[in-house]
Amino acid sequence: MMKQSQHTETLDAPGQVSPAGLTTLIGSKTTRAWCYQILLAVLLVGFCGWLYHNVVENLQTQRITTGFAFLNQSAHFAIGETLIDYTPRDSYARAVLVGLLNTLYVMACGIVLATVLGFIVGLGRVSKNWLLKKLAEGYVELLRNVPVILQVIFWAVTIRNLPSPRGAIELAGAGYLTNRGLTFAVLQADPGWVWTLWALAAGVVLSLALAMLARRLRERSGRLLPVARLRIVLLVGLPLLVWWLSGAPHAIDRPELRGFNFRGGFTISPEFTALLLGIALYSSAFIAEIVRAGIQSVPKGQLEAARSLSFSPWHVIRHVIIPQAMRVIVPPLASQYVSLAKNSSIAVVVGYPELANISNTLMNQTGQALEAIAIMMVVYLIISITTSLLMNLFNRYVAIKER
Repeated sequence: MMKQSQHTETLDAPGQVSPAGLTTLIGSKTTRAWCYQILLAVLLVGFCGWLYHNVVENLQTQRITTGFAFLNQSAHFAIGETLIDYTPRDSYARAVLVGLLNTLYVMACGIVLATVLGFIVGLGRVSKNWLLKKLAEGYVELLRNVPVILQVIFWAVTIRNLPSPRGAIELAGAGYLTNRGLTFAVLQADPGWVWTLWALAAGVVLSLALAMLARRLRERSGRLLPVARLRIVLLVGLPLLVWWLSGAPHAIDRPELRGFNFRGGFTISPEFTALLLGIALYSSAFIAEIVRAGIQSVPKGQLEAARSLSFSPWHVIRHVIIPQAMRVIVPPLASQYVSLAKNSSIAVVVGYPELANISNTLMNQTGQALEAIAIMMVVYLIISITTSLLMNLFNRYVAIKER
């Protein structure tokens, strides 16, 4: 008869850990990984603290004050282009705000221009027309392989060599192109236009909300909610109604040559134009390749199925190609938008008063280099994170929900 060996186990009291369990806990990979990360974090914080203390001590030795109190002092320098009221008597903080607004302005215009051009050239890259395809290919290869700073300088030099206002190039009565920028007619300022813009913004928001509601209803129940006409009414009819109720302002402010320059209308400065064209055209070449890759990622069977159902070319692009291509296009497109925002700092070479340019002037006058650089770093970080967040939300919106 076989004897069975009996093993006795000692149970620890509640709340106590046995030596074997403690050894296992200490020797586990997870515990070691956490210890390494905590040690690395402590060393990093210690290094940053030592670096900060060293910098502050050296600045005090050179009798350079630290902190952001200088932002309340008068700037004592003029800014050529501003979106808000500014005088040299205003504070450095307001000068930084002017630079930030100029950065956001050129960034927004650049994103719109680069996106439109990128999608047009991207469609040309996959066109069946040989000439159009080669032109799009040449556009991409030329602009993508020339450094963006050289493109900005090229446009600045080109604009500076245009005729003076007395020999301005007339653009079919719509405006004038000179070495001082592009001057064109605009609508005269009127409170009615402000209300019309608010109505347009409200129409866009309501139209997007209605589109999302119709999409969710279609995904959940398969029912189609006809909202196309209602969206047109919100986008067009509502602003027109508000414009009519506010007196239907329609006066036009046309530029006129007086002396050595034009008066009236609206003028886009050479610095802004050179910067905008440089960063927008450079980014549009990369966006065109992203669009081409997205379109070519759509399986050919999808296109053949759409054509077999007698879809028109527009419906094939709108309902088959674009929805599937956007899954490939949006993520790298966000990176291009972030790069375009950071490339706006090249404005220093052409003199456009954006954030980096004004910060350089601020550093030269106050000697607060660390604070000015910190402001720029934080601002560009916030811009990049916000852009990525918005593009991620848009990516979720256009993503195809597979059930």
